[in-house]
Amino acid sequence: MKLFIIIGAINAFLAVALGAFGAHGLEGKVEPKYLEIWKTGVTYQMFHATGLLIIGILLGKLPATSLLSWSGWLMLIGIILFSGSLYVLTLTKISVLGAITPLGGVSFLAAWVLLIIVAVKYL
Repeated sequence: MKLFIIIGAINAFLAVALGAFGAHGLEGKVEPKYLEIWKTGVTYQMFHATGLLIIGILLGKLPATSLLSWSGWLMLIGIILFSGSLYVLTLTKISVLGAITPLGGVSFLAAWVLLIIVAVKYL
């Protein structure tokens, strides 16, 4: 429980910091197209940081289930692959990194499916 709350809070902090960096540090330094890509990464990181916080809270309230833990780990993997690849793409313009992004998206989707299953079984 505590671990996912910490991971979620760290990612929420990073999303705010990276959002500010994008708005103030990258504006005028990267093309608007890449600034939008950066913003997408920040947005998805914050959504899934919130998801991690919810998972941490649920782990403290529901019977122990690996489904919930897997959901949390998949959200973290998704943040790294999805948002991380978008951040690196923005900074390097190496377009092949765009091939990694969908793997993060699949991780996000799987995490939410597991959370749905947990809700159906335990709530």
